[in-house]
Amino acid sequence: MGEEAEIEDLFGELAERFLADPGVTQGTGFGKKKGLRVSNKIFAIFGADDLAVKLPKARVDQLVEDGVGIRFDTGGGRIMKEWVTVPAEHRDDWAPLATEALAFVRPT
Repeated sequence: MGEEAEIEDLFGELAERFLADPGVTQGTGFGKKKGLRVSNKIFAIFGADDLAVKLPKARVDQLVEDGVGIRFDTGGGRIMKEWVTVPAEHRDDWAPLATEALAFVRPT
């Protein structure tokens, strides 16, 4: 299996895992990318070979500093303070980070 197929499978597994939660829905993220939402708020976006998640700014800063992710750019040069993009080389972190993002975005 090639890396692209492996990543697509991982996206599918992650989506399936989170969609088992009745509060989570799938739709678009920003633009045409696939996204996961809770209470109509996006918490994860699947890119071509990366995952973007919404986390507190301090956590995003830490992940960027640690070299795990890069700041999320919506495509128009607008950097989102509470979003981090995690490339495929750190895909082992995707599920735990998406879980953190769901907890961060979910209303209490």
